[in-house]
Amino acid sequence: MLDDEQAWPEGLQADASPEQPLAAPAAAQALPGEGEALVVDLAGFEGPLDLLLHLARNQRVDLARLSVLSLAEQYIAFVARARHLRLELAADYLVMAAWLAYLKSRLLLPLPKKQDDEPSGEEMAEALARRLQRLEEVRTLAQALGERPRLGRDVFARGAPEHAPVEGGRRFDAALFDLVEAYARLRQRPAETRVTIARRAVWSLAEARLTLARLLQEAPGRWTRLDAFLLDYLAEPQARVTALASAFAASLELVREGRMDMRQSCAFAPIEMRGGRRRFSEEEIRRMEAAHEG
Repeated sequence: MLDDEQAWPEGLQADASPEQPLAAPAAAQALPGEGEALVVDLAGFEGPLDLLLHLARNQRVDLARLSVLSLAEQYIAFVARARHLRLELAADYLVMAAWLAYLKSRLLLPLPKKQDDEPSGEEMAEALARRLQRLEEVRTLAQALGERPRLGRDVFARGAPEHAPVEGGRRFDAALFDLVEAYARLRQRPAETRVTIARRAVWSLAEARLTLARLLQEAPGRWTRLDAFLLDYLAEPQARVTALASAFAASLELVREGRMDMRQSCAFAPIEMRGGRRRFSEEEIRRMEAAHEG
């Protein structure tokens, strides 16, 4: 067995002893389960193989005191048991065991003169650290992908597909000459110098009140539909809306005064009305007519 100062290259000193095996740190919690991990039992160490590489990278294990023969035998036994397991898992551990054997051989052999194309012990340790970091990242990503919701298990698609309507737009095929010609026609149109706004036929509230007073005087006690009272005023489409709106507003005012009763059997049913307890006198109707004409 080589002495520690001669066997370890610079930067690879260890502080573990064979009498006190190292315990697994908290980093071992992220390693694979015991059913899949390669657990090695060597002099000075007992635990998963990737934990051994992690400790060797951090210079906490004396590789010079580990038995490569025992490591190889345990790996062969693990591969024999892992024939029915994942092949890529055995390949990962094969790479780890090869790295440990290579590092052990570098420690046991005398230090040759350093060549330009040969990596140093520190470079090898950095390369090993990068491989372990990549392996840990791949396992973390694989676990994260496995925990995402899956279609058909956690989330379910709609049974009936929904087809969105596609609306086609217009295409205008026109040359530059067509645009200029259309613009010229617009410019040649005579400009409107006088604008006349047609007067809309609007019923005032006073006119609607006078009309309802006359109709109630003719049929005071009979229930009659409101639109039946206004048959003579609903012929023209322009006058229909204003006649109904003004007559309804005037009828509400007459109901408040007690001159009209209104009822409706249900929502959106025809509105019926009749004369109320207070009747219009002839004098009141004449005053309303005079005010409307004036």
